[in-house]
Amino acid sequence: METVVSGIRSTGNLHLGNYYGALRNFVKMQKENNCFFFIADYHSLTTHPDPKMLHGNVKNVLTEYLAAGIDPEISTIYVQSDVPEVCELYLLLNMHAYMGELSKTASFKDKARKNPENVNAGLLTYPTLMAADILMHNADRVPVGKDQEQHLEMTRKFARRFNNLYNVELFKEPKVYVEEGQELIKIPGLDGSGKMGKSEGNCIYLIDDPKTIEKKVKRALTDEGPKAPNSEKPDYIENLFTLLKVVSTQEVVDHFEEKWNTCEIRYGDLKKQLAEDMIKTTNPIRERIIDIQNDEAYLHKVTKMGAEKARESASKIVKEVRQIMGFKPF
Repeated sequence: METVVSGIRSTGNLHLGNYYGALRNFVKMQKENNCFFFIADYHSLTTHPDPKMLHGNVKNVLTEYLAAGIDPEISTIYVQSDVPEVCELYLLLNMHAYMGELSKTASFKDKARKNPENVNAGLLTYPTLMAADILMHNADRVPVGKDQEQHLEMTRKFARRFNNLYNVELFKEPKVYVEEGQELIKIPGLDGSGKMGKSEGNCIYLIDDPKTIEKKVKRALTDEGPKAPNSEKPDYIENLFTLLKVVSTQEVVDHFEEKWNTCEIRYGDLKKQLAEDMIKTTNPIRERIIDIQNDEAYLHKVTKMGAEKARESASKIVKEVRQIMGFKPF
């Protein structure tokens, strides 16, 4: 049985990108592997969240993890800040992470460009904290989206560097978790700008009610339609078809592909169908979210149990790292 680690930042509610990128596979994954799922509240600090919102965001993600099918009796689900070992390992790994390589990551350069007034050290060392999250459980595999592949490769590099530097075989080099026959999924946003993301404001959230979903989909970027049969779709139209492929049947997808290729596409019909199928996907999860989020006793039990299991796993690795690096008690 392999160890699998996955986390998500606590910056708000989960969306369809999170769900199709990883969450829907977790139910099956947790039955076949030793899984650690965490809410990355430390990671969220790179964007300076409102302290009044931080706990609520953690609660939202935790609730939605559970509603999506994560079973705390089978998997370990925990809040990152409940496990202090991650901070110590983060510090120790930073001693072997170099500024040059950290500053070259695509995500750092992108966020530094978009928010030049907030290029903090936490943002720079984000890959090291992510590596600590993964390596403290000595994970075999990590389910990541395409935007996180570079960070996972850096985790592998940090593991290899530590092992080589101290001539040990402590850390495994974790690989991407992808089910056989599947490719890494990148869910596009409704605004045609790229992936679905909270900061881009182009999301369908798992907690969104049907009317909200309908309004969001109606506002999705479109144009006047194709000018010639079998023409190439603009990116923002291709995004809508990608979303359709994710939530709709193949028959529905084929229908609208034909309408596009024959220049008979009606975006109003496409958007109506897309909204209906998104609602079918999210409604059962939304109902479970509402049930769980009001059960404070259950959420306390889940996080307490998760923290204990995560710390038991992490403390073993951190103890070994300390000994290898030369820290010894008197």
